[in-house]
Amino acid sequence: MHALNGKEIVVASHNAGKLYEFAGLIAPFGFTAKSAKDYGLPEPDETGTTFEENAYIKAFAAAKATGLPAFSDDSGLCVDALDGAPGVYTANWAEKEDGTRDFAMAMQRTEVAMQKVGATEPEQRGGRFVAVICLAFPDGQAEYYRGETEGRLVWPPRGDVGFGYDPVFQPDGYDKTFGEMTTEEKHGWKPGDEKALSHRARAFKKFAEARLEVA
Repeated sequence: MHALNGKEIVVASHNAGKLYEFAGLIAPFGFTAKSAKDYGLPEPDETGTTFEENAYIKAFAAAKATGLPAFSDDSGLCVDALDGAPGVYTANWAEKEDGTRDFAMAMQRTEVAMQKVGATEPEQRGGRFVAVICLAFPDGQAEYYRGETEGRLVWPPRGDVGFGYDPVFQPDGYDKTFGEMTTEEKHGWKPGDEKALSHRARAFKKFAEARLEVA
């Protein structure tokens, strides 16, 4: 296992929402975290068929290009009634013909698919958000940390906070969707906290407990 020498790390993402979440999560550890976008790196094609493969593609590309350790997450929404779809193709479901992404369209597409299979009652609408963080080094070594949050899909969407499919996902034990939660409620994990709510925060908690020390 490579040591994380120094306090520089690359967040291998161009997603503004993810960058914002990770910036808050990593701040207590004293790292200077620049994004792949800050380095002018292109977005690699995510050709993997698992969250682990796609997270590695992004993290290793950034580590190799910068000579620094890099971490990336690949995440998605897995709906039980849709046999785990959209899964690793969660972002693809939002893609428009012009290459931009429309998550309102993606949420509608997911709802239509659920209606088609008769998933109309709350007990039929279970699913989970999954996030896998990959920490990669320039020589190709990699580590993986997985987080999952169980919940159910609601319709119509509720809330305008967060990003992606947040307005249709209500985590178990809560009466709010991710789209109705503040940043602190959703993923405001800090060192020493026993619990983390969002899938990304749960994956980051494992990563931090294994590899980071509070500054």
